[in-house]
Amino acid sequence: MSERIYIYKRYERFWHWSQALLIIIMMITGFEVHGSYTLIGFQKAVQLHTLAAWALLTLWAFTIFWQFTTGEWRQYLPSIKNVGAMIKYYTIGIFINSPHPFKKTVLQKHNPLQRLAYLALLAFISPLIWGTGIFYLFYGDWAQLGIDQNLSLEWVATLHVLGAYMITAFFFIHVYLTTTGHTIFAHIKAMITGWEEVDEHH
Repeated sequence: MSERIYIYKRYERFWHWSQALLIIIMMITGFEVHGSYTLIGFQKAVQLHTLAAWALLTLWAFTIFWQFTTGEWRQYLPSIKNVGAMIKYYTIGIFINSPHPFKKTVLQKHNPLQRLAYLALLAFISPLIWGTGIFYLFYGDWAQLGIDQNLSLEWVATLHVLGAYMITAFFFIHVYLTTTGHTIFAHIKAMITGWEEVDEHH
């Protein structure tokens, strides 16, 4: 038996899908700027990449405000409790139809492994990619700011690309894990409608 609970609020769903779209745009244009392929041209790719970056920063500013005014920031507090059970489930249990060791609730939307992954994203990957991206964007002002002797554009670009590979890996792992619900599209449907089906006898 299962029950339907309203997990994802309207703004949360808007933020999720808007962020996903902007990240996809930044991945496509970013790797074109890197020279991996030619799609819309270098100059247009740079402009679109920069525009998407500013849009995402604006979205994050609103989202941080929303998280703290609603208390939703607590959803991301890390915990190592039951991390072992989650790792065992994703590496073995999911392939032998074992029951999921975590039950979503309105107050606990993310399992312990997800919380640690989001912590890594917020504490390491995001500062790396945003910090290097901002330095890269304002390269023309380095001399005026007096930092041109201490920074190498090549190193900034290399670290930015490293961050891009990390966020790309995170993105595809995240997409894969959305298919691990009781049906292949259950988690995606929940992020569209806000309603999640959970096992009553979990």
